[in-house]
Amino acid sequence: MEAAVERITVTFATNDNKAVQADKGANLLRVSLREKGGIPFKCGGGLCGTCRCHIDAGLEHADKVKPKELKHLTQEDLDAGYRMACQTFVNGDVTVSWVRK
Repeated sequence: MEAAVERITVTFATNDNKAVQADKGANLLRVSLREKGGIPFKCGGGLCGTCRCHIDAGLEHADKVKPKELKHLTQEDLDAGYRMACQTFVNGDVTVSWVRK
Protein backbone atom coordinates (compact mmCIF):
# COMPACT_ATOMS: atom_id res chain seq x y z
CA MET A 1 0.00 0.00 0.00
CA GLU A 2 1.36 3.40 -1.00
CA ALA A 3 1.88 5.96 1.76
CA ALA A 4 -0.35 9.01 1.56
CA VAL A 5 1.37 12.24 0.54
CA GLU A 6 1.21 14.86 3.25
CA ARG A 7 -0.91 17.88 2.31
CA ILE A 8 -0.12 21.51 3.03
CA THR A 9 -2.07 24.76 2.65
CA VAL A 10 -0.93 27.50 0.28
CA THR A 11 -2.71 30.83 0.80
CA PHE A 12 -2.60 33.43 -2.00
CA ALA A 13 -2.95 36.68 0.00
CA THR A 14 -3.12 38.93 -3.06
CA ASN A 15 -5.97 36.80 -4.44
CA ASP A 16 -8.47 37.44 -1.60
CA ASN A 17 -6.58 35.03 0.69
CA LYS A 18 -7.55 32.07 -1.50
CA ALA A 19 -6.37 28.96 0.35
CA VAL A 20 -5.73 25.68 -1.48
CA GLN A 21 -4.36 22.28 -0.61
CA ALA A 22 -1.18 20.97 -2.23
CA ASP A 23 1.22 18.08 -1.80
CA LYS A 24 4.11 18.67 0.57
CA GLY A 25 7.15 19.52 -1.60
CA ALA A 26 5.04 21.15 -4.33
CA ASN A 27 6.36 23.92 -6.57
CA LEU A 28 4.78 27.27 -5.67
CA LEU A 29 4.17 28.43 -9.25
CA ARG A 30 2.71 25.07 -10.32
CA VAL A 31 0.30 25.18 -7.38
CA SER A 32 -0.71 28.71 -8.39
CA LEU A 33 -1.30 27.65 -12.01
CA ARG A 34 -3.26 24.50 -11.11
CA GLU A 35 -5.41 26.23 -8.47
CA LYS A 36 -5.76 29.64 -10.18
CA GLY A 37 -3.82 31.31 -7.38
CA GLY A 38 -2.85 34.26 -9.54
CA ILE A 39 0.93 34.56 -9.17
CA PRO A 40 2.08 36.37 -12.33
CA PHE A 41 4.47 34.53 -14.65
CA LYS A 42 5.81 34.54 -18.17
CA CYS A 43 8.46 31.86 -18.59
CA GLY A 44 8.09 29.51 -15.60
CA GLY A 45 11.77 28.62 -15.79
CA GLY A 46 13.59 31.23 -13.73
CA LEU A 47 14.66 33.37 -16.66
CA CYS A 48 12.35 36.39 -16.61
CA GLY A 49 11.77 37.22 -12.93
CA THR A 50 8.04 37.82 -13.40
CA CYS A 51 6.97 35.41 -10.66
CA ARG A 52 8.77 37.32 -7.89
CA CYS A 53 6.62 36.96 -4.80
CA HIS A 54 6.79 37.52 -1.07
CA ILE A 55 6.34 34.70 1.42
CA ASP A 56 4.29 36.49 4.07
CA ALA A 57 4.16 33.50 6.41
CA GLY A 58 5.91 30.14 6.41
CA LEU A 59 9.24 31.18 4.84
CA GLU A 60 10.87 28.44 6.91
CA HIS A 61 8.87 25.93 4.80
CA ALA A 62 10.47 27.08 1.52
CA ASP A 63 13.43 25.12 0.17
CA LYS A 64 16.88 26.61 -0.34
CA VAL A 65 17.43 29.47 -2.78
CA LYS A 66 18.40 28.40 -6.31
CA PRO A 67 21.15 30.03 -8.43
CA LYS A 68 18.53 31.28 -10.94
CA GLU A 69 16.85 33.27 -8.15
CA LEU A 70 20.10 35.12 -7.45
CA LYS A 71 19.87 36.67 -10.93
CA HIS A 72 16.65 38.46 -9.92
CA LEU A 73 16.79 38.82 -6.15
CA THR A 74 19.38 40.50 -3.96
CA GLN A 75 20.41 39.11 -0.58
CA GLU A 76 18.33 41.92 0.92
CA ASP A 77 15.29 40.68 -1.06
CA LEU A 78 15.85 37.11 0.12
CA ASP A 79 16.30 38.20 3.74
CA ALA A 80 12.99 40.11 3.45
CA GLY A 81 11.15 36.95 2.28
CA TYR A 82 11.09 37.40 -1.50
CA ARG A 83 11.41 34.34 -3.75
CA MET A 84 10.81 33.33 -7.37
CA ALA A 85 7.67 31.14 -7.36
CA CYS A 86 8.89 28.99 -10.25
CA GLN A 87 12.02 28.02 -8.31
CA THR A 88 10.47 27.57 -4.86
CA PHE A 89 9.24 24.28 -3.42
CA VAL A 90 7.30 24.34 -0.16
CA ASN A 91 7.25 21.71 2.58
CA GLY A 92 4.68 23.29 4.89
CA ASP A 93 1.91 25.88 5.05
CA VAL A 94 2.76 29.21 3.38
CA THR A 95 1.05 32.50 2.64
CA VAL A 96 2.28 34.33 -0.46
CA SER A 97 1.65 37.78 -1.94
CA TRP A 98 2.88 39.71 -4.98
CA VAL A 99 2.65 43.08 -6.61
CA ARG A 100 -0.20 43.29 -9.10
CA LYS A 101 0.89 44.78 -12.41
